[in-house]
Amino acid sequence: RDNRKGHSGVTISTPLTTLLQIEHPILLAPMAGAAGGALAAAVSHAGGLGIVGGGYGEEAWLTRELDAAGNARIGVGFITWSMAQNPRLLDLALERKPAAIMLSFGDIAPHAGTIRRAGALLICQVQSVEQAKDAIAKGANIVVAQGTEAGGHGAARATLPLVPAVVDVAGKVPVVAAGGIADGRGLAAALMLGADGVLMGTRFLASVEALTTPEAKQRVVDSSGDGTLRTMVFDIVRGRAWPAPFNGRVIRNKFSERWRGRETELMQNLA
Repeated sequence: RDNRKGHSGVTISTPLTTLLQIEHPILLAPMAGAAGGALAAAVSHAGGLGIVGGGYGEEAWLTRELDAAGNARIGVGFITWSMAQNPRLLDLALERKPAAIMLSFGDIAPHAGTIRRAGALLICQVQSVEQAKDAIAKGANIVVAQGTEAGGHGAARATLPLVPAVVDVAGKVPVVAAGGIADGRGLAAALMLGADGVLMGTRFLASVEALTTPEAKQRVVDSSGDGTLRTMVFDIVRGRAWPAPFNGRVIRNKFSERWRGRETELMQNLA
């Protein structure tokens, strides 16, 4: 929205970079099981903000990955309802004095005050304008507007129309665009839509530091958006069914092709 210089070799300065004290307006998505301490540290050392994915509430995993981040200035992200199952997780993260805590997919109200009192910025991921208004009213310092082009879990609105709609209601709160952004063109487009930066996940999924297997990384490299779909089938078989309206974007395979549209039958077979 202001002071964007954006050509090769020149720093892009936005309200997001100022608030987070980072060089580049790029955030690592806190991908559960993939965005560990080494990847978060690498992104932060490169001038963005790396965010460790606290995921589904595995305390031992989170402790190990926060240790792996070393002294890097990072954030920690949580699927919000997982903290209700293990309230210790947020305390564990805040003990490390992170730059920010990112909350996604749930009510931030029970946690916002604790995060602010600990001195961390509160980043909230939203999938609608109403969610953005609610997050800002409850104290979000940064809002991530996530469209359906994103890998992993999301809701119903596409990135292109969602981002400017969230910008219009955000006021002075920085807005970060997420969903289908993987290179400089995506960053430039996000800035033109009024966002102050981007959050990327899949782009980092195949990196050396990501906690994914070599085979999974190669599958990401070999695939394209045309080879993906949105579905709940993998959540169902993992025993982690998400509430409506959330589902996930995944790479197509024989299993997803077999069970897509037959989710109820799949659940019955697993019962």
